[in-house]
Amino acid sequence: MANTNMKKVRTSDLELKDRLVSIQRVTKVTKGGRTFSFSAIVVVGNENGVVGYGLGKASEVTSAIAKGVEDAKKNLVKIPVINGTIPHKQEMRFGGSLVMVRPAAPGTGIIAGGAMRAVLESVGVKNVLAKSKGSSNPHNLVKATIAALCELRDAHSVAQLRGISMNQVSVSYTHLRAHETAANLV
Repeated sequence: MANTNMKKVRTSDLELKDRLVSIQRVTKVTKGGRTFSFSAIVVVGNENGVVGYGLGKASEVTSAIAKGVEDAKKNLVKIPVINGTIPHKQEMRFGGSLVMVRPAAPGTGIIAGGAMRAVLESVGVKNVLAKSKGSSNPHNLVKATIAALCELRDAHSVAQLRGISMNQVSVSYTHLRAHETAANLV
């Protein structure tokens, strides 16, 4: 599916909080010796459904983080958050990382590891179950998590896409959930 849900957001009237996911010291060897620089991956969000990530590289840590924040503000997307969780389960692969996110009941909290936790907290999700498999590279984990969140669709967007009313979507959804529950009991 080709990111039909991906909605770019402007930063003009948002209060964004930034979270540092990872910082790496990179060494370049030249004939004059070693040159050190830093790369930082940063996630920004307003904790109300808007999130973005960015990569900053510089010779100092603080300027690498600042560049990462500026890059993240250019890549903001809107994510549907319903009652503090996500609308449905979703899997996504980016590079060698596989990410699975599932909605959770109120009071569960964010069950996720490092890089995924930073993204989910920045989005504003309060209850979610998440699992990462494969590579634990923070760059790929952040990109896979945001790609998975971009694929999420709420009932309003599904109704609009299918050209039917919200009542028909919610009726078919409750019928499907009842069918799943009956199948699990047998």
